[in-house]
Amino acid sequence: MKFRFAKLICVAILWLSFSDAGAQPYRQLTIDDFQGVPNSNAGTIAYTNCSIEYSYTAKREKNYYILDFSILLKLNSDQSWVNKGRIATAEMMAEILKHEQGHYIIAYMEQQELLRTVSKTVFYADYQYQADNIFNRIDAKYKQLNLDYDADTQNSTNREQQRSWDAYFQKRLTYMPPG
Repeated sequence: MKFRFAKLICVAILWLSFSDAGAQPYRQLTIDDFQGVPNSNAGTIAYTNCSIEYSYTAKREKNYYILDFSILLKLNSDQSWVNKGRIATAEMMAEILKHEQGHYIIAYMEQQELLRTVSKTVFYADYQYQADNIFNRIDAKYKQLNLDYDADTQNSTNREQQRSWDAYFQKRLTYMPPG
């Protein structure tokens, strides 16, 4: 039995996906990653859209199930955008990209926590409920982290808070347990 799901972590929508094509490992974002059309009405300068696609196959063993998971992080470039008309200098562009990298790092942290959690979980007959519960709980945690990140940094305009978050992200990436 095979199940496939996708959680959109940069916006609060659940969507289903049946293709693993285009999934990407962790990397540094560039301006070329932002191919979407800017939303000029939002008052926002940039938007990063990431999704975590997951699927699994279940195999019964005695009184439990072994679930083989695929949990992939994807940057959706066609839905991510930067309003270049609102960016006056190369320094400002670098600051915007650094802030948007933070949203991508949050998505990466979620993917890695999901991988660690499901690898340590024993699944029983209610494995669908268990898997959904794990994904929903961890996804809610990282949605809140995204909101906290934007609020604390005032969408990157509070440079002191942005530096604090940058240090937090660097530490998390450096000391992240294996997935």
